[in-house]
Amino acid sequence: MSAKSREARQRRHRRIRAKISGTAERPRLNVFRSLNHVYVQVIDDVAGHTLVSASTMEAGLQSELEGKKKSEQAAIVGRVLGERALNAGIRQVVFDRGGYPYHGRIKAVAEAAREAGLEF
Repeated sequence: MSAKSREARQRRHRRIRAKISGTAERPRLNVFRSLNHVYVQVIDDVAGHTLVSASTMEAGLQSELEGKKKSEQAAIVGRVLGERALNAGIRQVVFDRGGYPYHGRIKAVAEAAREAGLEF
């Protein structure tokens, strides 16, 4: 990612974050995507705490992710996050796409989290 496109994404993310914020009742589901990995967190912005997280870097998911395409890996991470959030008593979230287009891995995470039972 070039410096210009990174700055543009960060500008978009700041613009999105000015409008949305996570609360204890409805935390923010944040997605960060690097070249090879996807990191997803459910965050209570009022308290400043991460409530639930999942990523492709987790040792427990490595065997399940091996040999799959990046968008398929993102869907698995989204499903795992959705299950963890439901176990933590979180049903509704606000989706924060992090300045990325709602496409590919970001869309895969969102759809898999919805299928797991999260509402947004």
